[in-house]
Amino acid sequence: MRTWVNIACLAQTKNINGGLVARCAAGLPFLLSEGMEVALVPPVLDAPRRVTVESLQMRNDAEAVVFFKEVKNMDTAEALVGCHCLVQRSLVADDLAELEGDLPSWEGWLVYDAVAGLVGEVAEIEDRPLQPLLVVSREDGSEVLIPLVEEFIVFLDEDERRIDMQLPEGLLQL
Repeated sequence: MRTWVNIACLAQTKNINGGLVARCAAGLPFLLSEGMEVALVPPVLDAPRRVTVESLQMRNDAEAVVFFKEVKNMDTAEALVGCHCLVQRSLVADDLAELEGDLPSWEGWLVYDAVAGLVGEVAEIEDRPLQPLLVVSREDGSEVLIPLVEEFIVFLDEDERRIDMQLPEGLLQL
């Protein structure tokens, strides 16, 4: 199970005092709250990597203007635009309980790409902070990591234990 959960993204700066517009992560309600400690990824040189929510002003159900104790000016705020806000799962466990189920058990399923054809067999699903990854064993013994996102999945056939995907060009060559 993941220790850290991506709950929001810092979309843009809002004011000269370091305010940032934070948008909730896809599929989640807005979970940032005052006093919450947040890890920012990817880390930014010369900017805080961990921050604490000082205050927030809700704009709608999916976004708020957030002020962090460690961010006091526009320059620091601008450096953090695009960062994801990760929090320890224990801080939001109750909110996530009804939203998240366990990862599917697809070990042994065959993965097909619309262009490349048979990619290989799912060896495991690796649980990562930003998104799970399918670890697919190829016939030549190599492995390929495929982000497990709905946008890539075209069709699931439970009877055939098959996952049809539309993968971005070049992903299989990484």
